Parts: sequence; structure tokens; C-alpha cells
Amino acid sequence: MFSIEKPGLDELPSLAQLRRSSVVAVIGAVLILVAVVLPAEYGIDPTSAGRMLGLTEMGEIKQELHDEAERDQQQHGNDQSFNLIEGIIDVFFSTAHAQEVWRDTITLTLEPGDYTEIKLVMGNGDQALYDWTSTGGKINFDLHAHGSGQSITYEKGRGATKGNGTIKAEFQGEHGWFWRNRDKSAVTLMLKLKGDYGKIIRGK
Repeated sequence: MFSIEKPGLDELPSLAQLRRSSVVAVIGAVLILVAVVLPAEYGIDPTSAGRMLGLTEMGEIKQELHDEAERDQQQHGNDQSFNLIEGIIDVFFSTAHAQEVWRDTITLTLEPGDYTEIKLVMGNGDQALYDWTSTGGKINFDLHAHGSGQSITYEKGRGATKGNGTIKAEFQGEHGWFWRNRDKSAVTLMLKLKGDYGKIIRGK
């Protein structure tokens, strides 16, 4: 049988030591909150440490997806009839797009974490129609332009699987997309184009 000696009063930590330990613990918790939790969960990065660790972008994606889900819930609720109508409209436009004659079709595959750029050389006032889809997973994109000493962002999205519309060039330059695959599987991207544009520039 073991006997344990009771510690003496002089061996116990003093009140000052306990206060110092408590202060150190609080400071450590605050640092973890500011440098890790806020960037990773809410995209808030006052120290820039989260950006260096790759946590801020993860938090921004979470917040955008959360905001998008709330907007969708507020706008549509649980209206199944709307979903049915939306599905019919999607089928209609998909069929209409299938019947269109596109000038260029580009197909490529992005591995997890991979990215690419596709730009159209356009003059001021030119218009180009586009339709793109991703299969195998979701993708982040940034539709923007630069040239003639100017730059503009037309549209940005995260966790998307399709996009279509018209690019109306506000100045002469390169107008197009930056895509990045943040999914865990390879994504195949198909882009269809037609309209007023010169050469197509593809970059990594």
C-alpha cells in the first residue's frame, strides 16, 4: 500500500502564481481565437495570421455559403412549386442552349487545388455570350477584365457548377475567368463561347 505525503503550505502555488497562470491562459485563448478560430470560421483576420495559414479563405467560403443559404431560404422558403417551375425553366434554357451554334467550345479538367484562366481579347463595346458547366464537383470562379489601364470584376462565385450570360466589354482588353477547384475530386469544365472577341488566351 502506497502512502502519499500531504504537501506543505510552502509547496502550494501562491495567489500571485495562480493569477499569473490565469492571465497566461486567458491571453493564450485570446490569441487562438483571433489567429485561428475567427479566420477559419468567420473569415475575420485582424492579424493576417489566418491568411498565412490558409484559414481565412476557408472562413470566407463558409460565410458566403451560409449567407447564400439564408438568402435562398428567405427568398424561396420551402416552396416546392417554385422548385418545379425553376426546374422546368432550367430544362427549357438547356434545350435552347443546346440548339445554339457556338463559335468555340473549350473542355478541360482541373485536379483538386488546381486553377486556370481563360481570357477573351475584346474591344470597347464588344459583346460575347458564354455558357459554362462543371461536372464532378463544384468550382470557384472570378469573371473579370483588365486592359487600357483599367480593371473590373463582373462576377464572383464559390461552389458553383454553371454560369451563363453576356460579357459587355467596357474597355479594350482581356475579359474572362479565373477558375479554381477547391473540391476534393477532379472537375471537368466545359466553356462555350460566341460573339465579338479576338483570340482566346489560356493561362495557368
